[in-house]
Amino acid sequence: MIAALPMYARPENRAAHDALWALIRDNLRAAGLAAPDSLDHQIGHMESWAHPDLALGQICNLPYRARFHDHVTLIGNADYEIEGCAPGTYNSVIIARADDPRDTPQAFSGAAFAYSEPLSNSGYGAAYLWAQVHGISLHPTLHTGSHAASIAAVRSGNADFSAIDAHTWWIECTRDPALTLALKVIDRTATSPGMAFITRTGEDPAAYFAAISAAISALPESARTTLRLRGIVRLPSAAYDIPLPPDPAKLPV
Repeated sequence: MIAALPMYARPENRAAHDALWALIRDNLRAAGLAAPDSLDHQIGHMESWAHPDLALGQICNLPYRARFHDHVTLIGNADYEIEGCAPGTYNSVIIARADDPRDTPQAFSGAAFAYSEPLSNSGYGAAYLWAQVHGISLHPTLHTGSHAASIAAVRSGNADFSAIDAHTWWIECTRDPALTLALKVIDRTATSPGMAFITRTGEDPAAYFAAISAAISALPESARTTLRLRGIVRLPSAAYDIPLPPDPAKLPV
């Protein structure tokens, strides 16, 4: 049995995540549900989502919609207090270099776009829909593998712009305040379901929701501030009725 919360994990917030898990674990056990002693900080996120004995995980909405909706139990969506977003939802910031004279979405039509992963909603899927809304030709020219690498690609000039999960952007700017001087936010994508807590199939999501909600409420304020985690929200299933984006490898570059 494993538990993993990898999506926003950083060395500097590991203690806060561990504190959160300890509370969730104890609440689950008190409800008669099995839970491992500690989080697995080494397992890859795709491997954790597919694990047959997943006690608790966290998944982005695009891989959930595209591959995992029939293989996991959705518990609820984390509320990270994202600017301009309802609880349980999030968006992506569209970033470019601060010295780039272009400052409107349309000005970036056909520009070199860095994306984290083909299955990342925040790094690719939301940007694809954003481009369609603005009539922009999106050219995903650089597959970086992570939001941090996408930020670095734009900052170095290897790409013109990118889409970064708004909570990740907050984390990275907190770690490196110089980012706000080197890069600028030119727009934000539409909102969509935020990071969801999941467990293996066949489980009662209500029991897990209660355990997580109580744990977040009991988390020391220092850990809550570190994670900026304020609650867990049930979103209607219709919130996930979002068209899947095409394979970025099949778009023009």
